[in-house]
Amino acid sequence: MTKLRLAIVGAGPAGIYAADILLKAERKFDVSIDLFDQLPAPYGLVRYGVAPDHPRIKGIITALRDVLDRGDIRIFGNVHFGTDLTLDDLKRHYHAVIFATGAVRDADLDLPGIDAAGSLGAADFVSWYDGHPDVPREWSLDAESVAVVGNGNVALDVARMLAKHAEDLLPTEIPENVYQGLWDSRVTDVHVFGRRGPAQVKFTPLELRELGELRDVDMVVYDEDFDYDEAAQAAIASNKQVMVIDRVLQSWRQRPSVNNAGGEASRRLHLHFYAKPVEVRTDADGAAVAFVYERTRPDGQGGVVGTGERREVPVGQVYRAVGYFGSPLPGVPFDKRHGVIPNHEGQVLRKDSNERVPGVYATGWIKRGPVGLIGHTKSDAMETIRHLINDQGSWWNPDDPSEQAVVDLLASRGVSWTDLEGWHRLDQHEISLGAPHERARIKVVDRDEMVAVSTGA
Repeated sequence: MTKLRLAIVGAGPAGIYAADILLKAERKFDVSIDLFDQLPAPYGLVRYGVAPDHPRIKGIITALRDVLDRGDIRIFGNVHFGTDLTLDDLKRHYHAVIFATGAVRDADLDLPGIDAAGSLGAADFVSWYDGHPDVPREWSLDAESVAVVGNGNVALDVARMLAKHAEDLLPTEIPENVYQGLWDSRVTDVHVFGRRGPAQVKFTPLELRELGELRDVDMVVYDEDFDYDEAAQAAIASNKQVMVIDRVLQSWRQRPSVNNAGGEASRRLHLHFYAKPVEVRTDADGAAVAFVYERTRPDGQGGVVGTGERREVPVGQVYRAVGYFGSPLPGVPFDKRHGVIPNHEGQVLRKDSNERVPGVYATGWIKRGPVGLIGHTKSDAMETIRHLINDQGSWWNPDDPSEQAVVDLLASRGVSWTDLEGWHRLDQHEISLGAPHERARIKVVDRDEMVAVSTGA
C-alpha cells in the first residue's frame, strides 16, 4: 500500500478538518499526518479569534477536540514555519503539504489619518482580549468615545466587548490581564459605522441580538436610517435573515434611547448606517480626535451613493473592522492584492501564472479569503483533499519520510514543541485556574508559561 506522509501547517478548524476528511475518506493510501502550528495550543481562530462570551461558537472546539483525541494525528505546536521548519525541510520528510494558516491581520482601510495614534486594528484588539501570546498584555481604553468601522460580525464583537462591563465577562475564559484592562476602561460610548443601510449589513441576527442583551448599555439607533427604499423593502420581504435583523432594529426604535434621547444606562452603543468613512481627524500631536463620515443614501438597487453631506463624531479611538487579511509564508507563492495563496481549488499555483506547484496545497481562509462559516471550511477542505488524492503522481519524493525524522530535526534545532499530551496538560491547567473562581477557565497568556505547562517543565 502506498504511504502518504502529509504535513499540514495550521492547527485551526481548516487544518484539523482537512486531516479528518483525509483519514476518514482515504483507503488507497496508508496515511500519516503531522499538524504544525506556531502557537503552543491548537484550534486557531476558534481559540484566538472568537469573543470569550460566545460559548455557543466555542462549542466547535468540542468537535475539533474529538478529532485530535483519536490519536491518529500528531501535533507539533510552538513551531514557526520558515524558521523552525522550512519548505525545504518538508520536501525532505513529506510527500505533500497543506497550508491552513488562515487570515489573522487586519485588512487595510485607506483613509486620511488612519495611522493616527488611537487608530487601531480590530484583529489586534481581538487577539488581545482572547489572550494571544504574541500581542502586548496591555491595551489602552482611556477614551470615553470610540468608533468601530465596519458592519460585519467582527465589528459587532469588538463593539460589544468595548461596551460590556468587565464583571459580566467573569463567567467566561477571559484572561486576567484582559479583565483588569476592561475593568479600568473609560469607554462610555461606542459608535459603529457602516456605509450601507440596515438591510445590507453583513452581521448575523445572533450577533445583533446579543448587543441588545448587554446589561446597563443603551442601544442607540436613528430614525433617519429607516426610511427604506423599494430595494431594502424587497430584501426584508424575501430574506429571512434580513427580516429578523430588521425586526430587532425596529424593536430598538421603541426604546427611550432612540435618536440618543432618554436612555438611562451608563454606557451607550450607537449604530450609524449610511455612513461612509472619510477621515480620522487628528490634533496637533497626531492623536485621533474625531471620526468624519459622509452621509450616503440608497441608490435604488441595494447599494448607496454619496450625498456630499459630511458629519463628524468626537472619538479618542478608531477601530477598523473591515475584514481580515492573509500573511505571506516563506517560499510559498502569495497574492498580495487578495491576501491569499494563489490556487485552483486548493492546488497552489505559481505567482502570476496558472502553473501548479507540485506537492503544495491550501485550504481555509488562506485559500479563499476570510469569508464563510465553519460549513464552508469543511467543504473547502474536501475540495483540496480530493485534488491531493488524485495528484499522487506529482507528490514529492522525500529523502526520509520516517515519522522519527521530523522529531529529530526539531530536536537538533532546539525547538521546544508541544504535542497532544501537552495540550491536555495546558487545557486542564487553565480549567483548574478558573475552578476556584467558578469560571470556565482562565487562559494562560505567556508563551513560555504555555510551553512550560505543556511540556511538564
